[in-house]
Amino acid sequence: MRQGDAAGAPRGPYAEHDPRRTPTEVAINRLVLWNIDLTLVDVAIVTRDAYVDAFRMVTGRPLVKLAPALGRPDSEIIFETLAVNGIAVEDHHLPRFLDALAVCFAERRGRLAKDGRALPGAKDALKAVSRLDGAVQSVLTGTIKSNAVHKLKAFGLDKWVDVEVGGYGEEVYPKATLLQVAQGRAKARYGAVFTAGNTVLIGDSTRDVQAAKIGGAAMIGVASGRSTAAELREAGAGIVLSDLSNPSEVVAAVARLTTPADRTAP
Repeated sequence: MRQGDAAGAPRGPYAEHDPRRTPTEVAINRLVLWNIDLTLVDVAIVTRDAYVDAFRMVTGRPLVKLAPALGRPDSEIIFETLAVNGIAVEDHHLPRFLDALAVCFAERRGRLAKDGRALPGAKDALKAVSRLDGAVQSVLTGTIKSNAVHKLKAFGLDKWVDVEVGGYGEEVYPKATLLQVAQGRAKARYGAVFTAGNTVLIGDSTRDVQAAKIGGAAMIGVASGRSTAAELREAGAGIVLSDLSNPSEVVAAVARLTTPADRTAP
């Protein structure tokens, strides 16, 4: 997808999937960011296997203990995994491990649909939100970009997501800062300013809630993963859903928490 048409109007990421929505009709002014793991998909078995092989590739040793994800980025998990396995971390370890993880995960992408699953309602929720006027969807995830794309494609979720404006696990930022990075990328691509008034994060953990509060976004908590509904509410999620099984409920939550921003001048 390329930004802009002959008249200079930004092209929405869903125009090619819905012929009723032409580029000039899609004025992007809502940013919906999705966490991936345990919000949209569960591919933990494949992810762990990729980490096991990546660790061996980088260190020459078998992996004894994998640091828990806990909603953290791959970069943070890698540092802790090296440390708890007695590896003295050096500057070259992170880039080598990230490269190895990308290779090992890609080798297993054929297993994702077999050994993993899309969470109930994920596809229908993404499709429904894509029809909300002015909405662009991307991801804010601890997963590195290449692996995030594999996860989405394995379950047919990628067609409703603009991966170019997301935030990913190889970027060594706190998740709240990464949210602001994603807002900046969306502004550059679509010409609208994205703030707490028109950005919403959808995720399953209290870490996601904290990132939204600090980074500047509304929060929809989904009690499908790491945190309970009560924990998500206590952390400050604006709306909490039990799951994504009711697409209309998801769309209503996004619409309630976002107010379209005025487009910036060309």
